[in-house]
Amino acid sequence: MTSADTTQHAHTSEPDRQAVARRLLDSSETLSYDPVTEVDWETPLDTAYHGASPEWSTLYGTPYWAEMTPEQQRELTRQEAASVASTGIWFEMILQQMVLRDFYAKDPTDPAFQWALTEIADECRHSIMFARGAAKLRAPAYRPRRLAVELGRFFKTTATGEAAYAAILVAEEVLDVMQRDWMRDERVVPFVRTINNIHVVEESRHMKFAREETRERLKGAGRLRRQYNALVVAIAAYFIVSSMVSPKVYANAGLDTKRALREARANEHHKSMLRSSCSGLMEFLDSAGLLTKASMRWYRRANLI
Repeated sequence: MTSADTTQHAHTSEPDRQAVARRLLDSSETLSYDPVTEVDWETPLDTAYHGASPEWSTLYGTPYWAEMTPEQQRELTRQEAASVASTGIWFEMILQQMVLRDFYAKDPTDPAFQWALTEIADECRHSIMFARGAAKLRAPAYRPRRLAVELGRFFKTTATGEAAYAAILVAEEVLDVMQRDWMRDERVVPFVRTINNIHVVEESRHMKFAREETRERLKGAGRLRRQYNALVVAIAAYFIVSSMVSPKVYANAGLDTKRALREARANEHHKSMLRSSCSGLMEFLDSAGLLTKASMRWYRRANLI
């Protein structure tokens, strides 16, 4: 066998996850962005624009929405977009710690190891980008409620294997669909569209890796382990999704918080938007054996199914 044959054989016998990691590394080298230079941070906020597609507002389609002035509607979507960005920062910090812990002291020559560090670097840049974007939207620092923060602290410290990567996938998939809408919507303020475009492009690689790692970690997993981790991922999904829009956005948009919360919680339009955004995710979880009766109860509570 020639050296070329040996090399070819090594490539064809390389584990799938390493091959995927190599492709993701190549893609990252070819198509990545620097938010510092790509996003227009200098132009003052134009309040004639929305912060997100109006159809994604928690109040869109409600009687309250119909009573609001166009200015109030735009301010609400800007506050909601800032809240989603803040939630994204919170979960990206959880994600970074889980991935770093997972690859601690592993083989640095492994492409999967190198991709993990690349993903962490991406997430650091995304978090800074989201933070600057929220500030430019003239929003305060929205944070999840205390219970979610403490559960997140526990989860990032203990979650391993498929539970960690499937939870990462859930957070990224939910954001991905809504941000694809926002980045194409000319009603959305241009700098937010740019932020969403950057995030969608780079997160598509992260989602690919999360799917591959979830499948890899589930190989040989027994029924009890699948049942347990399916429930853990579903509970994590509930707290992620329910934390996306802070109740404080309504007061900051000049609305009656009690009425806004009441109508938002009963808003069937928003619930249907969430469900449609997660159809592909639910298919994947089902194919991986992570969509159980117990987990489905939590996904229904989160309006994801």
